[in-house]
Amino acid sequence: MRFLSRRLVMPSDLNYANGLFGGRALQWIDEEAAIYAICQLETNCLVTKHIGEISFESPAGKGDIVEFGLATKRVGTSSITVSCLVRNKATKTTICFADDIVFVAVDPVSRQPVPHGKTQEMLVEQTAQELASLNI
Repeated sequence: MRFLSRRLVMPSDLNYANGLFGGRALQWIDEEAAIYAICQLETNCLVTKHIGEISFESPAGKGDIVEFGLATKRVGTSSITVSCLVRNKATKTTICFADDIVFVAVDPVSRQPVPHGKTQEMLVEQTAQELASLNI
């Protein structure tokens, strides 16, 4: 799992108990997972079809930095399924885990599913090339 993005928990992100509001966490997960899928499939014509199990493990508070780890689980003809782990940057404590987030490539006009032309193997190679180009 690669941790690709971070967010600062602001006062407007908190619930009545001064913890990160679950709805805000879900909004961030959907956005971060969509960005990941868009980069993997190299198309921004994607829609969220399904979000499977979501498990909230620990709270995040005001001022915490949370990071999003994403991984590809499966690649279909028109879909990609990813997992997202949200954790506290400083403590590495899991805040929540969202599994089986499915995005489907769609035609921009008809909004019907279309093949994206990628395979799991192609995405593994693409990621390796991206990491190599970073010179890390």
